[in-house]
Amino acid sequence: MNIIKATKKYEEWLASHVRIVKPDLEYKHAQMAAAIFPFFRATFYRWLQLWPEGCADLDRVPHILSVGDLHVENFGTWRDTDGRLVWGINDFDEACLFPYTMDLVRLATSALLAAREERLAMKAKDSSAAILEGYEQGMQDGGRPFVLEEEHTWLRAIAESKLRDPVLFWQKMDRLPTLRAEIPESAREALEHLLPQPGIRYRLARRRAGLGSLGRVRLVAITDWKGGRVARETKALTASALQWLDPTHAPSEILYAAILKRAVRCPDPYVQLRGHWLVRRLSPHCSRIELEALGSSRGECRLLEAMGRETANVHVGTEEKRRAILKDLRRRKPNWLLAAAQSMSRAVEKDWRVWKERRQS
Repeated sequence: MNIIKATKKYEEWLASHVRIVKPDLEYKHAQMAAAIFPFFRATFYRWLQLWPEGCADLDRVPHILSVGDLHVENFGTWRDTDGRLVWGINDFDEACLFPYTMDLVRLATSALLAAREERLAMKAKDSSAAILEGYEQGMQDGGRPFVLEEEHTWLRAIAESKLRDPVLFWQKMDRLPTLRAEIPESAREALEHLLPQPGIRYRLARRRAGLGSLGRVRLVAITDWKGGRVARETKALTASALQWLDPTHAPSEILYAAILKRAVRCPDPYVQLRGHWLVRRLSPHCSRIELEALGSSRGECRLLEAMGRETANVHVGTEEKRRAILKDLRRRKPNWLLAAAQSMSRAVEKDWRVWKERRQS
């Protein structure tokens, strides 16, 4: 099965579970052809097909509750229950039982592809080594959340960059098109449940964001409340793409809430799963951090090491597998992660060229 057929089959499966927004899906297809990094981000379903071919030896390791669709732009910030600014993995749409190695290889592959597009400056060898160093240390320590208060001031500087300025953020929210059509009552209930008070009036807008989830319904409720702006977002969820690929063995339930509960992290009280809808707060400091926010003096090695540590924060949630993972890591050759990322990046590039040629023909 090539990338064209895989995409068609996956999207047919997706349409049988959630309502599809066709203009967003077409936009996603165009973004997939535009450059290899967005193609990579948009095609986790295809990654699952490529994995056994490119990383067969890395599949015979402990399987744990993992992120799945991990990449260098799947990190952001939020406020915890004490109001502290926290940094970590931002999206768990594809959470499922995977070999622990998959998150690491996908993260390293994304760094390699981002560097290819000059969105990162690090060499592939250095980026893979930084990720692995952070991960191993995090697994040994048992995990530690990234609270951006008295520690991690360098991460706080990224989180408070100009691209996350409140004025610019709310200008962007105001440009979102107002939705006139009816929405599912369950989506409306999910949004209104998270608004600051019952009965508050709001503008309902349609938001196009992300890449892997493009094509699914994504809505934002925006309002003024007690002297400031407020936004809540909801998007439709399904089980991981692994359920599409292997319905006999893959869990059919959504594991978003389960992975959040088990991970070592300071939870965002405004991230909730209500039925098949994920609902969360949107604000300048409660959103994903894009690579452009790193600025010109980018401590990329330090950042990728932190990403490795944060991956460990999620993986230690499967506590009973931690010793087995550390044992497996110790027996591996030093450059195993780099070799796997290079292998998968070649497979992704081959698919991307097929996709781009089909779009251009």
